[in-house]
Amino acid sequence: MAARGPAVMIRGMRYGFVIDNRVCIGCHACTVACKAEHLVPIGVNRTWVKYIERGEYPNVSRQFQVTRCNHCVDAPCVTICPTTALFSRKDGIVDFDQRRCIGCKSCTQACPYDAIYIDPNLHTAAKCNFCAHRIDQGLNPSCVNICPEQAIHFGDLDDPKSDVAQLTSREHVGQRKPEKGTMPSVFYIDGDVASLNPAATAMPESTMWSGQTRGVGHNVGKDGDATDLLGIVRRAQATRAERSDSPEPVLDGLLREMEKATGSTKVRRAYDQPDKGIQWGWEVAAYVVTKAASAGLALVCALAFILPMLGVRVPALNTAGSLFQITLPIASLVLLAATGGLLIKDLDQPLRFIYVLLRPHWTSWLVRGGYIITVTGGLTTLWVANGLFIHSPFLFKALAWPLAGAALACAGYTAFLFGQCKGRDFWQSPGLPLHMVNHAPLVGFAALALLGHDVRWWLFAFAAINLAVIAFEIWGKHPNEDSAATAHDMQHGRAGSLFWFGVIGIGGVLPLLLLGVNAPFSASLAILIGLAITEYLWVFIPQKRPNT
Repeated sequence: MAARGPAVMIRGMRYGFVIDNRVCIGCHACTVACKAEHLVPIGVNRTWVKYIERGEYPNVSRQFQVTRCNHCVDAPCVTICPTTALFSRKDGIVDFDQRRCIGCKSCTQACPYDAIYIDPNLHTAAKCNFCAHRIDQGLNPSCVNICPEQAIHFGDLDDPKSDVAQLTSREHVGQRKPEKGTMPSVFYIDGDVASLNPAATAMPESTMWSGQTRGVGHNVGKDGDATDLLGIVRRAQATRAERSDSPEPVLDGLLREMEKATGSTKVRRAYDQPDKGIQWGWEVAAYVVTKAASAGLALVCALAFILPMLGVRVPALNTAGSLFQITLPIASLVLLAATGGLLIKDLDQPLRFIYVLLRPHWTSWLVRGGYIITVTGGLTTLWVANGLFIHSPFLFKALAWPLAGAALACAGYTAFLFGQCKGRDFWQSPGLPLHMVNHAPLVGFAALALLGHDVRWWLFAFAAINLAVIAFEIWGKHPNEDSAATAHDMQHGRAGSLFWFGVIGIGGVLPLLLLGVNAPFSASLAILIGLAITEYLWVFIPQKRPNT
């Protein structure tokens, strides 16, 4: 059986593709052969052809690009997969085992090339696997056999005598998103910049032959119920009405220079695979909020014992009653259970959730997070048991430090999970860990304020940190164009009013003003409402950026 885990290849062996765009005629034979070979369902593709049109009639041109999994040397989908359902073979092929897949869709977020889909029949991840079953028997991949122009070349990139090694050495070749550091194993001869860079052309609502009104893959039925001609017409009318408000396509510097040289200013995407839609839905946004609330309640219980040990007296944190010993930790456990329920509900194979704990792949922050949640739940349970049955002040003090650490880790680990999603550049923000960790004290002290405890200056401090971190993520320096475009979409796109009113207004500025006039109860409500809106936008908006 092929080796699992991170990319560990046979010395001097790395399978790859070279696509010759000079001879590709866009016939889709490779797509059809792939579908026939692997029984790929309608609406999703392992291999597809992207069309880019440039210029204005009669001076127009069309470029074709065969698009598929890049079989990266450092494959982010392998790193993030919690159960090693995706793995790198010793020959460099990134393969998958659908029997292990739990349908968490992390790989779809990690892939910078939009090459992975959720099979609508099997409810597991799938993608191009280089026809590994054919390779193992000495056969060509099916797309190579079928191509009428021999535009698809495959072989060992590390063998200098191979066809692909010679082509990459003597021809001018390009790759998709090499800046991601994934080391793709698919190269394009005469690759068009507008095709290679997904941000160079806007993703239209529909393209020729690809209009789908019922969603794609596991999203079938979720993206609208218009299945007849009237529904299509209504969507087209809505698209035209909104077109004037749509942001212009983001063009990188190289494409702008190329346009100046050629005089062509019209570049558009004429055909591409259907948009897969939102992979992580409301369940993920809700789980971030419930997890933050659970961690926050556990944290303030721990702080009630830690701060006196440090010589800090906070009258509101009175350990004499049952609030910090029983009530709040029980509420924390309830919210932690809700977090687990939301995580399981988001899986396309929910019955396989236990694989995260029983078949863990330790590079994945989904696995690490699962264990962090388990440890946090275990410590909180011991805390409640002590409050109900043992009543030992020493045990509370002994548990306080590990519980506080676990609570902060529980709130913050999602930032590192999002950081593994290389397909979502906005989630790579260096401010995201503080954004997530700050949730715990923010929600914890907000809960105390709702219960009538005087913690307004503590709440003011963490609310100010929250607003400052959000400002940094939106208006700070962005690592690349896609991240900056997402921040622009957040402010000025369809959700712009929700961002300004909900995130900046209700969740950011309003709590500080209310705390300044000594209205902590109203400030706490505003903080919790703003937090829910913030996480909804932070999860949804980055997924709107195209990766193909």
